[in-house]
Amino acid sequence: MTGKFELYKDKSGEFRFRLKAGDGQNILASEGYKQKSSAGNGIESVKKNAADDSRYERKDTKTGKFMFNLKSTNGQVIGTSASFESETARDSSIQSVKKDAPDASVVDLTE
Repeated sequence: MTGKFELYKDKSGEFRFRLKAGDGQNILASEGYKQKSSAGNGIESVKKNAADDSRYERKDTKTGKFMFNLKSTNGQVIGTSASFESETARDSSIQSVKKDAPDASVVDLTE
């Protein structure tokens, strides 16, 4: 199975997207966007930047866990991961984003 983006509206009415791996696990989430088209542009930016390892900001959380941000060419965060128990799990999730995002389909849950 391949990954997919889900475009949805959150409780406050903002548009967001999440990237799900082929196994259905959420591997990347966006910020909120006022416009649906802006969220769509965010998805395209993830697809474009996912393969470039230099776009990933690997971080440790205050609670001792591990996470990452995917950034665009201008340095803006376009997606954030969940927290992971180990660096290995975080790095595995990055590999999944690299593999799944470029060709992922988009499922629009706002309609």
